[in-house]
Amino acid sequence: MILKGVEVARAINERIAEEMKSFKGEAPKLAIIRVGEKGDDIAYERGAIKKMEKVNFRCQSNVYPEDITNEDFLKEFDAINNDDDVDGILLLKPLPKQIDEAEVLRRINPVKDLDGICEINMAKVYAGDETGYAPCTAEAVIEMLKYADVDLKGKRATVVGRSLVIGKPVSMLLMKANATVTICHTRTADMRAECKRAEILVAAAGVANMIDDSYVSDGTIVMDVGINVNEEGKLCGDVDFDKVEPKASIITPVPGGVGSVTTSVLALHLLKAAKIRRG
Repeated sequence: MILKGVEVARAINERIAEEMKSFKGEAPKLAIIRVGEKGDDIAYERGAIKKMEKVNFRCQSNVYPEDITNEDFLKEFDAINNDDDVDGILLLKPLPKQIDEAEVLRRINPVKDLDGICEINMAKVYAGDETGYAPCTAEAVIEMLKYADVDLKGKRATVVGRSLVIGKPVSMLLMKANATVTICHTRTADMRAECKRAEILVAAAGVANMIDDSYVSDGTIVMDVGINVNEEGKLCGDVDFDKVEPKASIITPVPGGVGSVTTSVLALHLLKAAKIRRG
């Protein structure tokens, strides 16, 4: 079964529409903060704006030049962070080197931190505290598994990658759902063997087509979180889809898989933030 993100995103949109029926006041408002003109950032910003329009949420883009000074950026950031009309913030990272990113993360209001980048939200994810926000892409993996009616309890899950953005948080979310989790990384002695033991394999290494059929057992559920460009200039995941798909019971494509659910999770987080902030 090929699990496409559009179906999951549609279900989340319907959930948001249902919750909005009892929502009072102005629609939730997202502030996107982008520095510079990186193609990936612009694409994500465009997708986020489109999603907010689809669910009738308000959205503002705040775009700053690549060479903005640290002092000027912090001043602009604080104004957005303290704006009572803004319910949530999407900060597109990494920021240019002259900006003190650690200071920005210390300043962001945890309730507005929709992508779970500050230490308070990270700690809440690790503690299993649902009042925080997990990174949107990590939570998108869980939303897709839920949509496919995958019972995670007791399942052997292997996550390839240990980044703070995906690998570590998705491992915590899988454990919270009572899966037994193994994390693989560049120092794993026999990654192929670890992956073959998995009933659920989450590929988040950032290496194009790294996972082929030799890493996967028959019937494995394969969630591909990678976004790469191959030698032919085409978008692809960490999983060699053509080789792995015949062996997988469920597999997500790239593009059109986990990434297309991420902005729907962002919208869910924005609604949650608006409810918290407005009591």
